[in-house]
Amino acid sequence: MTMPKVLFICTGNCCRSQMAEAIGRSVAGNQFEFLSCGSDPAGFVHPLSLMTLESMGIPTDDLESKSWDEFLEQDIAIAITVCDSAAQACPVFPGGGVKVHWPLPDPSQYPGDEAEQLEFCKRIAGRIKLKIERMAALCSSSNEPIFFQDELSRLADL
Repeated sequence: MTMPKVLFICTGNCCRSQMAEAIGRSVAGNQFEFLSCGSDPAGFVHPLSLMTLESMGIPTDDLESKSWDEFLEQDIAIAITVCDSAAQACPVFPGGGVKVHWPLPDPSQYPGDEAEQLEFCKRIAGRIKLKIERMAALCSSSNEPIFFQDELSRLADL
């Protein structure tokens, strides 16, 4: 049986969406296939993201910056934008799935020294983990797409 695909979208696909993909695989990889992409991919995974994921014990070997063009023909069940720029560039995502926006600040733009940036990135990763855990619980309790849309959108506030 094919698992539903969850696609995290940001502009550069180097920080927030990469963490969401990896965290999703770690906490709910038995329910969904987690992917990530960017509208203008940076071509690398940000070191802050890698350090944060490694500190959480989450594998980073398979992470790579990808364009959303790779996913336009795929059946995406849930598309989640994690930055405002990507949300504006991608008001809907092809494939007929649910589209929601979980705005998250960009850890790579956080002011301060490396230790402060890393601590901020870890807080963002914690928020992502909580959202994905709640998403997994919601999606296992209902099969109604409208329910998903409303409930998944409410997770933006976590």
